[in-house]
Amino acid sequence: MHKSSVYVLVISISSPILIGIYDKEYNLIKKYESSEKTTEILPKLFKEILDKYSLKKLFFVNGPGSYMAIKINYLFLKTLSIVYGIELLATSGFYFNQNTPIKALGKKYFYQDNKGKVYIDLLNNNKIEDFVLPANLDISIFSNDNLPSYNLPAVQN
Repeated sequence: MHKSSVYVLVISISSPILIGIYDKEYNLIKKYESSEKTTEILPKLFKEILDKYSLKKLFFVNGPGSYMAIKINYLFLKTLSIVYGIELLATSGFYFNQNTPIKALGKKYFYQDNKGKVYIDLLNNNKIEDFVLPANLDISIFSNDNLPSYNLPAVQN
């Protein structure tokens, strides 16, 4: 059986985890959503995806968000990238929640200013939007610079 070649986007910096399957024109053709822990659900979902599709490229959100989810996601996807010889590209989570605050730790949230600088602060009156898989994937927002972006206050520039 011939498997369709697809592009995969993973947003796992918060719950629920979102995985989008995109066709050759970068149109969303299938969506996976789960509130399970990243460590438990990524292998299950990717087994199903790999049984059904041939991966052309992997795209993911490398931060900011849950530090543990970012680490696990990166290690899992980097391993797939190496094993299957496919490119792994990353971008910021702010592209997928209308640039609204992203949960950090406790009562603090990540914010991004109009110059792209990320900072952490208490949640003020800002509205928070859920993450959304785009109907059409804009690959120009992704980069080969795919290392996790933790945005830890003690190490920010």
